[in-house]
Amino acid sequence: MFKKIFAATLLLVTMIFAGCGGDNSAEKNGADNKNPADKLIIYTSMKESLIGGIVEGFKAKNPGIEVDWQSMGAGKIMAKLEAERQSGHLMADIIWTSEVPDFYQMKNEGLLEQYQPAGFDELLNPFDDYDGSFTAARFGTLGIVINTNKVTTEPAGWETIATDPLYKNSFGIADPALSGTAFMSIALLEKQFGWDYIVRLHDNGATKSKGSGRVVDDTADGVLNACLGVDYITAGKIDKGAPLKMVYPQELLMVPSPVAIFKDADHKDNAKKFLDYLLTQEAQQMVANAGTVPVRSDVQMPEKYGLPSPEEALDNGIKINYSEVLENKDETVKKFSNLFK
Repeated sequence: MFKKIFAATLLLVTMIFAGCGGDNSAEKNGADNKNPADKLIIYTSMKESLIGGIVEGFKAKNPGIEVDWQSMGAGKIMAKLEAERQSGHLMADIIWTSEVPDFYQMKNEGLLEQYQPAGFDELLNPFDDYDGSFTAARFGTLGIVINTNKVTTEPAGWETIATDPLYKNSFGIADPALSGTAFMSIALLEKQFGWDYIVRLHDNGATKSKGSGRVVDDTADGVLNACLGVDYITAGKIDKGAPLKMVYPQELLMVPSPVAIFKDADHKDNAKKFLDYLLTQEAQQMVANAGTVPVRSDVQMPEKYGLPSPEEALDNGIKINYSEVLENKDETVKKFSNLFK
């Protein structure tokens, strides 16, 4: 299954990471995996504004563990993992992204360790079929991000984006082939309104962007009037003075961000410690402070971002069958790519 989905990008990603360096390079530790007690390697689609503080908090409580993490789009992560599988060894201990179908795929292929983190009963769990293979670490929300210098009246809902001339040729969507949150948002919108809605977005001039961060940057810079944006990425730009505002239509796009441990992880004990920490009140408060929704109800939500509460995100988010999404993933990405050439 992996080979079928990612063969087209496998060579490119392998070449890219063969030449990568830097403080967060997982390859850097590949030859030093003989010391499992002091290492941890994380692959994630979370941006530094979210994961950076959490890693530092974990290291403060576990000073003997060196943490290497790499942040990239979910599509690139999956292609990288396939390259590593082909080589015979997965480098990562933990994966944390927002493309839920990928986790069902990895579970079906026997790649994931079943582990229920400490304090699980204190969490809000979005998965009816939960078995410990992966656990939601945040409730990512997406909405209509507007440039307040260009849009003075907030859009009334999703239909406004597909019909209002204000958004003609000036609304951006991240590429669902590269971004897990973008793919899930397209799947949710299709579930709620049908594929015809995606077609009408295209007909009103919506454009495809390279990633979830890029599309928000283009909106902040005024290249776009608005975009389909991720909560904490938008919040980070607002904190830096960008003229942006997140508008949440009634039909809420909520995408759980699962985290999982690989069954063949070199540093499995450290990975379990990280999952336990990630879901504590301390770490989940960092999740909220970064501008996204935690999976705990005992966390103080910052008012400035206008986020839904964890309970509201779980209850009001558009419901979807993730197994069906997985079955239709290739077709959905292909349809979108063909439409937004």
